[in-house]
Amino acid sequence: MNIVIKEDLLKSILEKIDYKEIGLKVGLEIHRQLNTKHKLFCKCPTIDIEGEETIFIRKLRPTISELGEIDQAALFEAERHRTMIYHAKKGNTCLVEMDEEPPHLINKEAVEIGLTIALMLGMKIVDEIHVMRKIVIDGSNTCGFQRTCILATGGKIIIEGKEIPINTLCLEEDAATLIKREDDLVHYDLSRLGIPLVEISTAPFINSPEEAKKVALAIGNILRSTSKVKRGIGSIRQDINISIKNGALVEIKGVQELELIPKVIENEVKRQLLLIYIKEELNRRNVKASDLKFEIFDVTEIFKNTECKLIKNSIEKGDKVYALKLNGFGGLLNIEAGPNIRFGAELNNIAKAWTGIKGIFHTDEMPSYGISENEINSLKRMLNASNNDAIVFIAEKEDKARKALEKIYQRALEAIEKIPEETRAAQPDGTTIYSRPRPGSARMYPETDIPPLKIDEELLEKIKSNLPEPIEIKIKRIIEKYKLSKQLADSLIDMDKVEIFEELTQYSNVAPSFIASLLTETIINLRREGYDISNIKDEHFKEIIKMINEKKIAKESSIEILKYICKNPKSKIEEAIKELSLEYLSIDEVKSIVEKIVNDNLLEIKNNPLKAEKKLMGILMKSLRGKIDGKILNEILKEKINEIIKKE
Repeated sequence: MNIVIKEDLLKSILEKIDYKEIGLKVGLEIHRQLNTKHKLFCKCPTIDIEGEETIFIRKLRPTISELGEIDQAALFEAERHRTMIYHAKKGNTCLVEMDEEPPHLINKEAVEIGLTIALMLGMKIVDEIHVMRKIVIDGSNTCGFQRTCILATGGKIIIEGKEIPINTLCLEEDAATLIKREDDLVHYDLSRLGIPLVEISTAPFINSPEEAKKVALAIGNILRSTSKVKRGIGSIRQDINISIKNGALVEIKGVQELELIPKVIENEVKRQLLLIYIKEELNRRNVKASDLKFEIFDVTEIFKNTECKLIKNSIEKGDKVYALKLNGFGGLLNIEAGPNIRFGAELNNIAKAWTGIKGIFHTDEMPSYGISENEINSLKRMLNASNNDAIVFIAEKEDKARKALEKIYQRALEAIEKIPEETRAAQPDGTTIYSRPRPGSARMYPETDIPPLKIDEELLEKIKSNLPEPIEIKIKRIIEKYKLSKQLADSLIDMDKVEIFEELTQYSNVAPSFIASLLTETIINLRREGYDISNIKDEHFKEIIKMINEKKIAKESSIEILKYICKNPKSKIEEAIKELSLEYLSIDEVKSIVEKIVNDNLLEIKNNPLKAEKKLMGILMKSLRGKIDGKILNEILKEKINEIIKKE
């Protein structure tokens, strides 16, 4: 069924989209770092280690594949002519990351984790693992390709009774971390490069934004149930493949937050519906590709006295203003399908992606930015443009401006005939921007430095017999066994603290709810307060709970001790206790302190015992917090107050 959007229906369709009617199809690619000891193809650790830094420079170039073709995505990166500056820390990078040494054999710990996940998804394991090279020359890998391999195919998950096929599960090396861009210089940190990650790809059987979120959550729960995946910013991302009827297959990369998935899909659908409308409107206007002419005009003279600061500054630097007329596009560049979802914004993003220019101007948004109506009228006269036409203009160096306008011209030609397939990057607000063309089959070829790894049946049987407990069962068991709230149980799962929690509850009489709260809520609050919680290790929790259990410290002291460890990571718990004067007081010492404060407030106690008790408890906690359990302190205070009341 063709989608024909009439102008008066565009707004109402965008306000309430019928995803079934437009034929929405979504496929997910879930990427998650594995919490292994070593990287995928060397012995470097997968944790960030500060240390001596080496810096080196590379330029990456595209090559012809075994099929005799150059991948379009690689060609796009090559045309940007960027120089890569790599920062390699001695503690977690080696010659493998620098591409000065061949990769080592594949990390078997990572393979076992990947096989575990595949079996939990009901997938068919491959007989042999063959590592492939995937061309990537954006600088995120020093060698110009990413190593990847298929571990399994053909699984599924069930979402509210609907079967979502899992096509493949791959094991691959993570990319380097982008530090900053400085014009044509791009800085990368190699610490993350080579960390193992799994890529789980679903079939395009997802038909709504909310369903996509549920699928991602279900896969994420399976990954978390292994307790072998990393957490935190950069450790997980979702790539989304989206298509609609009469639209195009578009890949959106880098969705970090689960909650953002529905918004990204909704906005991409709106973007494609807008492009379909523009295509139909151009057809109604009888605009043909032959009507567009790639003719660039130097219009600097028109803006020599402009009040637009951006153009004025560019002209003062020696740049010029160049313009391109888009016949028949008048009024189409500024139609808004949602925040920042406009054809004009799309042209701007494409020009910036290919050339690195600061931005474009177009007549549909004028007058604006200090550009006057007289200047726009002069521009239209110079280019012989009618109100039915749009003009795009750029203040830049000639070579950049010409290339940017060429890419805009090509995109305008596409708008007449089709919705282009492309790769886009997710933004924090749920919108997307043009990233590069979609890669093709020419980007993949065999890795010749790593021999195939045969999957051993004995290993598979061992993994099958020890599959992790499904997360929903684990949560239910924790709630029932330890009498925890669902919120605390969920937090233990989310923060990967179930194992240490169960260990601590086994050897102490400390309330499980307190231990769970210490491992989760306390740590979250400390992070919010700005403490470096990465300095807190499991051994610190073990020592604190042990000392609470042995009545050497009070529960209330645990927060102050952890704060101290955050600031002094090399200190031991005993040193923190001594430095903070948190040694547990004896019962006799506490009774003596309580007796004194009670005697100092006899009149208040006699007049209103309950009010006096609350007041005195607050005073006592200020001086004794962390030195005695609050419950014990309250019992001693009550006992002393009752003695006085009885004497009356």
